[in-house]
Amino acid sequence: MTPMIPFPSSALQDAIFRSEHFSCMACDALGVIQIFNVGAERMLGYAAADVVNQVTLAAVSDVDEMSARAAALSEEFGRAIQPGFEALVFKAQRAIEDIYELTLIRQDGSRLSALLSVTALRDDQERVIGYLLISTDNTTRKGVELALQETHAALESAKAVAEQASLAKSDFLSSMSHELRSPLNAVLGFAQVLASDVPPPTAEQKVSIDQILHAGWYLLRLINEILDLSMIESGKVTISQESMTLTDVLQDCEAMIVPQALRRHIRVSFPKVDDLGHVRADRTRLKQVMLNLLSNAIKYNREGGAVVVECAASQAGRVRVSVRDTGVGLSALQMSQLFQPFNRLGRESGSEEGTGIGLVVTKQLIELMGGSIGVDSAVGIGSVFWVELAVADAPELVFGTSGLADSDDGWPAPAPTSSSTPRRTLLYIEDNPANMALVEKLVSRRPDLSLITAVEAQRGMLLARSHRPHVILMDINLPGLSGYGALALLRQDPATAHIPVLALSANAVPRDIERGLQAGFFRYLTKPIQVDEFMAALDQALRRADEQALPTADATPETTA
Repeated sequence: MTPMIPFPSSALQDAIFRSEHFSCMACDALGVIQIFNVGAERMLGYAAADVVNQVTLAAVSDVDEMSARAAALSEEFGRAIQPGFEALVFKAQRAIEDIYELTLIRQDGSRLSALLSVTALRDDQERVIGYLLISTDNTTRKGVELALQETHAALESAKAVAEQASLAKSDFLSSMSHELRSPLNAVLGFAQVLASDVPPPTAEQKVSIDQILHAGWYLLRLINEILDLSMIESGKVTISQESMTLTDVLQDCEAMIVPQALRRHIRVSFPKVDDLGHVRADRTRLKQVMLNLLSNAIKYNREGGAVVVECAASQAGRVRVSVRDTGVGLSALQMSQLFQPFNRLGRESGSEEGTGIGLVVTKQLIELMGGSIGVDSAVGIGSVFWVELAVADAPELVFGTSGLADSDDGWPAPAPTSSSTPRRTLLYIEDNPANMALVEKLVSRRPDLSLITAVEAQRGMLLARSHRPHVILMDINLPGLSGYGALALLRQDPATAHIPVLALSANAVPRDIERGLQAGFFRYLTKPIQVDEFMAALDQALRRADEQALPTADATPETTA
């Protein structure tokens, strides 16, 4: 056994070696422990007299960790490092400072995680004569790290579950929307047909038809609002921001909202300035926001009241659009609950229909566009709902010639029709009998059209090649080949590539519409059918077909079961 090394002593060294909070051990060059302080006794449970000059460091260290460290060092330095004590002190011999995480073995056999610093002790000739090892209990830190890892893992798992649940909810609502829209298409479509039938319905029948239409459109609005909220919450709403004039948006809103106001004898005032400036927003979503605020201002107003729309500069770089009403106003409690989903602020039993979703959707849409929304209200006086958006520069105009005389809606003006106008062919591919019957009823009122039908895409492809219809109307969810697959085949065939194809589908969320237009559909119409919109889209597609100026085969009406 190597004799004990006469280490120098001082007051500082004596304080260190007597510390109860740090384990201080010193060993000779062979690893035999020579100094074992009070902190080491407390940490490992040995008495100094039992280990000094009798026990090596390997006896109180985890051998497997030593072996792993030796392997790592061998790879790092390109030479074989023996497991055990040499692995522990290899870097110390080269004056490389290092702190190890090492498991120490207590006298009772239990294991202790420790942070260990190793320093080489040298004589006057710089020969290594021993090592100083200072360690501290690492159990608490390891426990915290483990707890953090477990917490992180739990959070990641919870996040994954939440994302999966959100996706499942979104998919469920999208599917339910499709399933609800299909029967609604028949209900609202045939109700519109009855309302405009010849001879017209009796007064009593008209009241019943109006009730059907009112309830149907309300149910459709409810479906749309729930879907909007779901899509926003799942992060799937696409916002396409651009520079636009407030004048254009408010003029569109005025045309749509005034008839509702007139029925309630409410005066609506819009700003008369020709150019209210440009804002950066999504045109469709901004119009949706403004229509919701205007509709609420009319709905919850008093009979004969007023709604005033105002525009003014707000803080730097922003413009505020306000909707002021003369309604009953909101209390402080109602104000605090204003943007909660499905909360109608105590008006559930009132005569006005509502879902308690519209304002929630409005707030989230405005914030997605980088804007803000707020309200000022006084009970008995009325409310002012306002939105603020970023000011934008006017877009650069690019002029070109299309050769078309456009109407106000951006589409070519409808061509005049007469009794001499040749009949043109519409091919409708649809597997739902009620939807098929509705379109047949609508087309029967068009003396300029002949209808051929198919209930699945493959048969529709054959009819398109043989009859060369002027326009094709097609459902998306068809049995076998989908509407998207059918459209791709039509575009690949020179005989049918030029035919405008209208989509008519119950898949009505914005991403469905965007996908359909990107795929190449001339227009994407959603169910339930709005008769005026349907007829306008049909006219636009027929004009496009006329522009193609390609000959078509004789179209003999044919209905395929």
